[in-house]
Amino acid sequence: MLTLNYRYRIYPNAAQEQILIEWMELCRGAYNYALREIKDWCESRKCLIDRCSLEKEYILPADLKFPCVVKQLNNLPKAKENFPKLREVPSQVLQQTIKQLHRGWEYFQERGFGFPRFKKYGHLKSLLFPQFKESPVTDVHLKLPKIGIIPINLHRPIPNGFVVKQVRVLRKANQWYASINIQCDVNVSSPMPHGYPIGVDVGLEKFLATSDGVLVKPPKFFKTMQSKLKLLQRRLSRTQKRSKNYEKQRMKVARMHHTIDNSRKDFHFKQAHALCDTGDMVFMEDLDYSKMAKGMLGKHMLDAGFGQFRTIVKYVCWKRGKFFAQVDSRGTSQECPGCGAVAKKDLKTRVHHCFNCGYTTDRDVASGQVIRNRGIASISTPGLGGMETACAADLPGTKISLSRQVAKSRKGKTRKSSE
Repeated sequence: MLTLNYRYRIYPNAAQEQILIEWMELCRGAYNYALREIKDWCESRKCLIDRCSLEKEYILPADLKFPCVVKQLNNLPKAKENFPKLREVPSQVLQQTIKQLHRGWEYFQERGFGFPRFKKYGHLKSLLFPQFKESPVTDVHLKLPKIGIIPINLHRPIPNGFVVKQVRVLRKANQWYASINIQCDVNVSSPMPHGYPIGVDVGLEKFLATSDGVLVKPPKFFKTMQSKLKLLQRRLSRTQKRSKNYEKQRMKVARMHHTIDNSRKDFHFKQAHALCDTGDMVFMEDLDYSKMAKGMLGKHMLDAGFGQFRTIVKYVCWKRGKFFAQVDSRGTSQECPGCGAVAKKDLKTRVHHCFNCGYTTDRDVASGQVIRNRGIASISTPGLGGMETACAADLPGTKISLSRQVAKSRKGKTRKSSE
């Protein structure tokens, strides 16, 4: 089963936009109420059996069961009788809100930290419509229950054979989007190693450096727009909260963040497609960028978005039939790609020069070549015998081809010819 998510821009009118905002607030109330039940049940079980707390007491029966997802979903019809306002929201949308809470609860139980939190005003910014009798998407409109027809910018058509399973309506910086989940009953295998390999090294001085010598400077979207963002945030801090001027200025700040995010993501997709145009196999380092973002250069790491870039490269490679893999990152900048000797150098040394074999090149390019060589070595296994996985004999920084595997001709017939 192949599942894809396509995001489109939608344009609801003022009445439809107001209805969607009211539904989000009602779903937020249902989410917080269900979370309150879970927290009360947990707090009532914290004190010891033979004594009570001196600070507070939860008057809950001892045999009361945990408010599981089935129990809370069954309580929704009763809640609609006490709160008739909930009847305005489609029942399945309310149910998906409760299921979203329990997915967070299960995730908390698995990890042991990250207890679900109450959502403040305006923090719930999406609605999920999980089921449709027929396709709600046409060339120019999106049809939603109790909302009607909403204009949509279908910049790319839904492929033939795919069925619309669910639609999530998102609100970002006063702009509305529809994330459409489509499915097709096919099995797509992962791309196998083949063709020309390239290694990609990412960094702050150069956004990326490939094993072929391509260097890309970091665009630094956040740093470029930081002065303007700082001015908007200063104006926001001087307005009275919840006033009309406060909401207008808050929306300007949100739009600026949204612009930075869209610019960064567009740059990542373009670089990912450029890498796929260059080679058939892409290798990157297996680094934990979340830990690196907590250091002294955390702002620059987050501005570059290396984790998002690696995820996008992996998706684009899968979509275009290219092979993607991650290699060990230890010592990639200290190893010589020509002979494999260790040539230690500090951060201020930007040129790689090996005293063993005399190979000289840019430091980041040498790291990309080491990453490429490690990737080729990782896929050059006996299980891939008889397949030409890569041809790296004439690549710079490679002394001996590690993945040259020539398919041997068969001497005998594998199947008798029928006469």
